Amino acid sequence: MPKERLDKLISSQSMMTRSEAAKLIKNGSVKINGKIIKTPSEKADPEESDIEINSIHFQYKKHIYIMMNKPRGIVSASNDAREKTVIDILPENLKRPGLFPAGRLDKDTTGFVLITDDGGFAHRILSPRGHVPKTYIAETDKDIRNEYLFEMRSGMVIGEDKLMPAQITQKNNNVYEIVLHEGKYHQIKRMFAESEVSLLSLKRIKIGNLPLDEKLSEGEARELGIDELRLICIGKNIQMSI
Repeated sequence: MPKERLDKLISSQSMMTRSEAAKLIKNGSVKINGKIIKTPSEKADPEESDIEINSIHFQYKKHIYIMMNKPRGIVSASNDAREKTVIDILPENLKRPGLFPAGRLDKDTTGFVLITDDGGFAHRILSPRGHVPKTYIAETDKDIRNEYLFEMRSGMVIGEDKLMPAQITQKNNNVYEIVLHEGKYHQIKRMFAESEVSLLSLKRIKIGNLPLDEKLSEGEARELGIDELRLICIGKNIQMSI
C-alpha cells in the first residue's frame, strides 16, 4: 500500500484522533523498525515496516468485519441522538472510524448483526442481485394456520407488496425457523400480522451459511475471519477487502 502519515495510520485503526495519535508519537511511544519516531508526519507502509506502539505490534487492516449478538433495546445504527446503538456497545478494541451495521435488526429483535467499515462489501451482500439469505427464530402467541404457512412459502402478498417466498419450518409449539431471501421493511412482523398471530420474540441466527457464534452472549462481539466471511458469501460472487 502507499505510504501514509504515521498519525493518520494510527488514528485510522482506532477511535484515537489525529491529534491524540500525534501526541503519542511526539512522546516517543512509537517505533518503526525498532527506531523511535517523534515526527507525526513521518510516512510509513504498515505492510512493509514493523510499527510498534508502546512495544505492541501495530496491525493495520484496511477493513474490519464484526459479528455482534445484538440485545433487545439496542438500535442498529451508527449513531442515534436518543438511543444506544450497536456501535456504542462495541468493545473499545474493535472500534474505529466509519463502522456501521450492514443490514439492520429492529430495536426489539436480537441476534446476528454484521458490523463493518467496508461499504462496498455491505452493498454487495445487501443488493437484490447479491442478497444473501438470513435465518431467524420466531416465537408466536399461537400456531400459524396451514393456509398462511402456504402463503408465506409461496410468496405472500401484503397490500401492494409481493414478497419473495420464505422458507418456514415449525421447530416446536409456536416456534418457527424462517429463511428470508430479501430484506423488506419489518417483513417477518408484517407476514405474521397478516397471518393473525402475534410475534413474541425474533432472533437472527444466521447470515448466509455463517451461524451466530453460540459463545457470544447478548451484547458481545468479535472480529470475523476470512473463512467466516466466505460462509456469508457462499455461492455469491462477492469480493471483500480483508
